[in-house]
Amino acid sequence: MTDPTLPTDPLEADLRGFFAESRSRAERLGTHYRALWDALERAASGGKRLRPRLVQLAHDGLGGSDPIAARRVGLAFELLHTAFVIHDDVIDGDTTRRGMPNVAGSFRERGREHGADEARAALWGETAALLAGDLALSAAHRLIAELDIPATRRMQVLDLLDHAVFVSAAGELADVTNTEAEQLGIDDVIATLEQKTAVYTFQAPLQAGAMLAGADERAVAALGRFGRLAGIAFQLADDVLGVFGDERATGKSTLSDLREGKQTTLIAHATGTGEWPVISPLLGKADLDEAEAASVRRALVQAGSLDQTNRIAREHVTLALHELDTASVPTALRDELAALARSAVERMR
Repeated sequence: MTDPTLPTDPLEADLRGFFAESRSRAERLGTHYRALWDALERAASGGKRLRPRLVQLAHDGLGGSDPIAARRVGLAFELLHTAFVIHDDVIDGDTTRRGMPNVAGSFRERGREHGADEARAALWGETAALLAGDLALSAAHRLIAELDIPATRRMQVLDLLDHAVFVSAAGELADVTNTEAEQLGIDDVIATLEQKTAVYTFQAPLQAGAMLAGADERAVAALGRFGRLAGIAFQLADDVLGVFGDERATGKSTLSDLREGKQTTLIAHATGTGEWPVISPLLGKADLDEAEAASVRRALVQAGSLDQTNRIAREHVTLALHELDTASVPTALRDELAALARSAVERMR
């Protein structure tokens, strides 16, 4: 009889196996370290598994014949995503995600339970989150370094991962430093979106899957261009949902981006409109309440900033679909990727 507690999806089985092995190693190094791995596994649970799905789509769609390697690379990108999410929460000072304590939040509570005062408990949380993110990042590299594939191809995929990390770090830094800019143009915001999210979420996983399949350079390049453009569209949608979304559906506060003063296309567009005097005093207000946020939302709609951001997202989807119009990308793969890209703008409705 099949054990109903065991995951049926191969990727989920791989994740469970990875964490079981890691916890076994951690047991010998103390109960707190074991608890850290428990928290890291919770951070990696759930989600749409978009990055592994993209690796698999490209690998299978281009005639790949190594499903085990594709799964391991997908797992690597999922752990990379987990690392970035954990570190992003530290940067934003968040202690919850999807309504539950994140790594920092769970270890802050653990500190309290062990007698730490609030300052020390906060240090417990931040330390645990930084270390958990580092461990996930290291594991992502190791999974690819240990791939049982030709050395040249393994180095190509490892270079992709390295490039994704390198560019994403630049985007994360820009995302923080941009909040101090008096006025940021829409092109500057989009460049940050590309660096922070599009490369590691779409471009690199698609190209990795194509490389594993032994695809030619034209297919790898086309998928990279598609991934960059589609990834920007998805992040534009996320920025809209971060202000106008349903928190129950997104799991993300619709106040945090406004409190942080995050420079999105919504804000970049609004700075040149008559609604800016309404928005400017409230943007970046650490204790912004729901009534004030509602005022900002109304102003963004009145300014046309919401419509403009939606239009830019649709334009990026159209450009992304154009990149698939090549004989190097098989029809079946093209159709699947086109449906995925269109879902970016559908999320904003």
